[in-house]
Formats: sequence, structure tokens, C-alpha cells
Amino acid sequence: MSFNSFGHLFRVTTFGESHGPAIGGVIDGCPPGLRFRLDEVQAALDRRRPGQSRFTTQRREPDEVRILSGTLAEEDGTLISTGTPIAFLIENVDQRSKDYSAISESYRPGHADYAYDVKYGLRDHRGGGRSSARETAVRVAAGAIAAKVLPDVTITGALVQMGEIGIDRANWDSAEIGRNPFFCPDAQAAARMADYLDGIRKSGSSVGAVIEVVAEGVPPGLGAPLYGKLDADLAAALMSINAVKGVEIGEGFASATLTGEDNADEMRMGNDGRPVFLANHAGGVLGGISTGQPVVVRFAVKPTSSILTPRRTVTRHGEDAEIVTKGRHDPCVGIRAVPVGEAMVACVLADHFLRQRGQVGTPPAWPFPR
Repeated sequence: MSFNSFGHLFRVTTFGESHGPAIGGVIDGCPPGLRFRLDEVQAALDRRRPGQSRFTTQRREPDEVRILSGTLAEEDGTLISTGTPIAFLIENVDQRSKDYSAISESYRPGHADYAYDVKYGLRDHRGGGRSSARETAVRVAAGAIAAKVLPDVTITGALVQMGEIGIDRANWDSAEIGRNPFFCPDAQAAARMADYLDGIRKSGSSVGAVIEVVAEGVPPGLGAPLYGKLDADLAAALMSINAVKGVEIGEGFASATLTGEDNADEMRMGNDGRPVFLANHAGGVLGGISTGQPVVVRFAVKPTSSILTPRRTVTRHGEDAEIVTKGRHDPCVGIRAVPVGEAMVACVLADHFLRQRGQVGTPPAWPFPR
């Protein structure tokens, strides 16, 4: 199985399976001299860690990360990247492979079971193997290090819709994201989500979600036409996350309902001699290149395929069957996808920053004389 790496200059390779002894990754191309602490990487992993509320899988994984190479340690514990590959490991400690024995010969509808089997002639039924969202812990660790490449960029993810419940943007409070188990910026919507997901969870079903990630402080000039577009790489990175079925930049699909006048991000010169955008329908990217505005992306996560409701399927032997998936599963996998989305955006931005620096050096701040 190839294609376990993403990125160009900041390149991340992941390895491991859901029910194997460990998962981990290697970051190749990290610049030397980046300073970070292991507890910063661990803090990012803790936000994604399972079993923190009744609304996520009850699998108990501490997700403790170990850095194996690519850094030097100072006396106070600060790690400094050496420019060589950074390898890290996260052990699996709470696998229950026997929970999946009943589905070893049957395909879960909506899951990657059938696709893996038809491609490779085998599949790891124990939690899905490489197709499990367990792999995304590695991406979160890599994203925490990627964020150090662009220290002036702030990346914030939020769950803006769960099933039929969406947020009221008039109630947006960024501080609220860390106060509820859904990473939701609207306290009133979060309260409704709790009741809604309790019903979904108790019925043994699942539901999807929409996550929004905003990167502020992104410098202008990142991305390259025609086949190195920043928004194209962001879309590919987010689509690579398990269960993601759609990505949009800025207005996205809603732009199809706008007129040219409504969609245009008009500009005026600011007092500092730099242009000011009067709107951000483009989501901070024009022609595949960042404009200096906030980069805004959203992605849709489908409902978890492992549910208790009986579903019609077939077996590996070509027989009709009915399947019920027991075990520990997220009733809304979109919740823990929030820190994963943040991490993937960080990795893409770090990669594009290094590509820009390697191609043209430091980009001009604006195309106007000072």
C-alpha cells in the first residue's frame, strides 16, 4: 500500500493500524532551528483524544507521543529541530479486536471495507486498519510541529453544523469553542447539539457534521498556478481525512447563488498604503494564491458507518447478509475531526511557505511602493 505521505517540502509520512501495537509518523523537510516543547504537541493530541465525553468513542487511548529523532533537547526540555527527519510514535493501548470478529466476513455499508478488499484482496477488519480515524492522531502531532513554521499564523477550527443543527453566526464566540465537547462557537447551538446527539447515540445511530477552519495571519503570495494552488492543496489535504465527503473555500458552493456584484471582494487603499478588502467571499485565495486575508475552509464529515441499526450487505463470499456493528464508535466523528482539520491546514500552509521561500525568497508584502 503506497501513498502514505503528503506534502512536498514539509512532507509527512504516517504508519500503523488502528489495532496494531502503535501508530506514528515521520516529518521530512522540517527546517532546522524550530523550537517547541513536547507538551505543546501533547496538548494538540489531547484535544483529539478519544473517551473525553459521552459524545465520542469510549476507547481509552492516552495518545502519549514520543519523539524518536530529529531534535536536540535543551536543559529546560525545549526541543530544537535539527533539519533531519523527525520521527515520532504513539502506542495503542486499548484495542479490543474481538469486538470486530462478527464482521470479519461482511462489509459495513458506507465503510471502506469493500473498497480495500476489492483493491488489495484483503482487509483489516479490526477497527478498519489503515482506514480507521485512529491514524489521524499522527496528523495532529505533525500539525503541531508545522504550526511552528508559521508562528504568526493562528489556525482555529470549529464545528458549525451537526446533522440538522447549525450555529447562529451572530452568537459566534471563539472562547466558547473550548468550553463544550463539540468545539462549537455558539453556546446555544452546543446545548441543542448535546440533546440531539444523546438521542442519536442512544439509538445506536450516527450523524454527520460540518467543520470550519480559519487561518489568520497567512502572508500573501502562498500558492502557485496552475497545479500548485493553495486552495487545491487545502482541499486535497482535507479530503484525505477519514469520512470527509466535501470541501469548500470561502463561499464555496454558496457562490453559485451569488451575482458577480455580490461575489466580488471589492478593494480600497488603506491609510497605511496597503489595499483593504471589503469582503472575503474568496476565502483568502485568488488564482490559487493567498491574498493576505484569512483563509477560510469548510469540510463535511459523513456519519460514522459503524452503527447498531441492522443494514443489508454482502459477505466476502458473495452471500447476502445483514450486519450490525458493535464496539466503541463515535456517534459523530466530526467532533474529533476539528483538531485534525486544523492540523492539515497547518501542514499545507507550512509546506507552501517553504515552497515559496525556496522559489522566490521572501515574498513582497504588497505590489505597491512604500
